[in-house]
Amino acid sequence: MELKNLISDGDKVQVYECDGKCVKLFKDPKEPKSVVMYEAITHVRVEETGYAKIPELLEITRVDGRYAIVYEFCEGKTLEQVMREDPSRCDEYLGQMADIQVEINELTSAKVSRLKDYLNRSIDGLDMIDDVKKYELLTHLNKMPQHTKLCHGDLSPDNIIVGKKGTFVIDWMKAKQGNASADVARTYLNFCLKHHTEWAETYLKKYCQKTGIDVKYIREWVPIVAGALLKFKRPEERELLLAWIDMADLH
Repeated sequence: MELKNLISDGDKVQVYECDGKCVKLFKDPKEPKSVVMYEAITHVRVEETGYAKIPELLEITRVDGRYAIVYEFCEGKTLEQVMREDPSRCDEYLGQMADIQVEINELTSAKVSRLKDYLNRSIDGLDMIDDVKKYELLTHLNKMPQHTKLCHGDLSPDNIIVGKKGTFVIDWMKAKQGNASADVARTYLNFCLKHHTEWAETYLKKYCQKTGIDVKYIREWVPIVAGALLKFKRPEERELLLAWIDMADLH
């Protein structure tokens, strides 16, 4: 397999278009097999829900000694590109994105990992907040309702492809079963971390209008999800995430 057409270049993976397929190539030749297989099986388990807007996983292979996951290629632009090219219609596009998240959250999959367990582990392992704050976050998380709805885990405009053949949602490696409001809180923070605060607030309002969920309830999840995101130790995110935790009323 000869990879030439590079689509994106991230910290851990490169994505190529090759012979009408999408090849996600792990950069590290020592990437644990378990990590690759976990991403693949999570994607397949979401496919098994029957969700129509997910590209098919075709195979797992090696390219020059590195693992690669091969997916159906989704031709088009990311929703983020579309929004930047036509900012006058951003409200409309945010509404369409909210519809997509509602569709996802209406599905269930008993086979994907539990979101609440993941959040618990992520917060419990933090070393950049004191034990009191960690205890407050974990106690608050423990009080939140346990649901089994499908959560994308990282939904943002750059994970939505819009093309002639339809709309597709990609990057399902963080998919979990859990509370939809936690999933929306993650999307809200994704906007905020990219300094799209206005988009974040508009999106939150639209999702709540479509579902009848109280905005205040989703905001209760924001400090919990912010705490979990600290585990990635991204310097550019640390200050804002800590601010979300410090401003929260966890009592």
